[in-house]
Amino acid sequence: MAKQDLRTNEAIKVREVRLVGSDGQQLGIVPTIEALKMARDQGIDLVEVAPQAKPPVCKILDYGKFKFEQEKNARDSRKKQKLLKLKEVRMQPKIEIHDLEFKTRQIKEFLEHGSKVKVTIRFRGRELAHTDRGKLVLDRILELLDTPHVVDRRPMMEGRFMSMILSPGSRAK
Repeated sequence: MAKQDLRTNEAIKVREVRLVGSDGQQLGIVPTIEALKMARDQGIDLVEVAPQAKPPVCKILDYGKFKFEQEKNARDSRKKQKLLKLKEVRMQPKIEIHDLEFKTRQIKEFLEHGSKVKVTIRFRGRELAHTDRGKLVLDRILELLDTPHVVDRRPMMEGRFMSMILSPGSRAK
């Protein structure tokens, strides 16, 4: 209804319509010509609000004001949408405990600000033979996090990288 233009006044070609008055009162099924005359008498438009109904539902209202309200509601709903950003924190499997705690605090901060976080471990050279160490580091991060979070993607290998994705929210197990 918001995307397509609604038929108004003479553009309504059906024989009879279910009419709703300007005050929201149901006026029943009336011929289109009579409904159009009633709208003109009040100095406003006849608008087809539910064309898929049998018979179509028409309402007597100010079409310009109606369109403005629809656009305003659409703008407000777009404003309320929250865009999730994806932040990435990288580390190596041979990370010291202090560095791990620092990175975990960064992850916690990102989650508190409403961002998704991709935690990535980069393996170099012979470290690829010990991917289990990377998994242990990621598990340790999950233990250290006390912020409510959801694990969107469990740790998995992608070439030389092992990563998992966390998002803010209630903890789901």
